[in-house]
Amino acid sequence: MQYSIHTDLAIESAAVEKLKTNENTNAGIKTHYAEKDGISITEVEITNKDGEKATHKPIGKYVTIEVPSLRENASDIFEKTQFELTRELKKFIDLKKLHTILVVGLGNRFVTPDALGPKVIDKLLVTRHLYNVLPEDITKKMHSICALSPGVLGITGIETGEIIKGFADKIKPDLIIAVDALA
Repeated sequence: MQYSIHTDLAIESAAVEKLKTNENTNAGIKTHYAEKDGISITEVEITNKDGEKATHKPIGKYVTIEVPSLRENASDIFEKTQFELTRELKKFIDLKKLHTILVVGLGNRFVTPDALGPKVIDKLLVTRHLYNVLPEDITKKMHSICALSPGVLGITGIETGEIIKGFADKIKPDLIIAVDALA
């Protein structure tokens, strides 16, 4: 019987493929790694069907930001991480072309290492509901942001992807940002 390794992160899929092929590059997979101020950023780009097959990930760009020192609660690392995260998001997102953004906070709010997503949602300024009550000159200056913290399968009995798809089908956001933590 042949087994395959499943992982949620493209970075891990690419690493597994490199170990199997004993190569630094593989047809269909491009990787770039950078480290600055204790923050490591790994970009994995799946460019074709060979890359999809090797990593079990769809064609696309995937970014993983790792910040081990976040556990130390130093304010300077939080600011640096915010800056790097913003910089990476700007590579993917043209805010001028977006109207409605759905931010999804993944994770279990009752388990500290898994609560990042719900905590982000708690701090987010949602504005979608204001579009019907504020003057147009104000709403032109902000995006319609809505948020969802769907919990986890073990609490809801519903796959998180099914919940997000239901909301997305109804709201039809221009962009979905999912926030999750891996501890």
